Amino acid sequence: MKGWLRIQQSCRRAIESGGAWFSMKRDIIRVRVMHAINRRLGEASRLVAEEKAQGTTEYAILVGVLVVIAIIAIIAFRDRVSELWNAISDGINSL
Repeated sequence: MKGWLRIQQSCRRAIESGGAWFSMKRDIIRVRVMHAINRRLGEASRLVAEEKAQGTTEYAILVGVLVVIAIIAIIAFRDRVSELWNAISDGINSL
């Protein structure tokens, strides 16, 4: 609120001194619009950063789940994979 009071005081001084009121008002509006745009850009950049971090976390979780599934599959089908591997190597050796 202090900033707004400062703006009002400077507008009053401009009016009392016979200065360019419209120029002051236009400058004040321009500054307020720029501040609003900067706030919105700051919010947007924070959201983008949060989404990037969320995407990275999701990929890390996905990779972890795939590794666990691969380990479980190797343990569960160890005998079959071993038999298949031996059959392939015997076939190659018989050539």
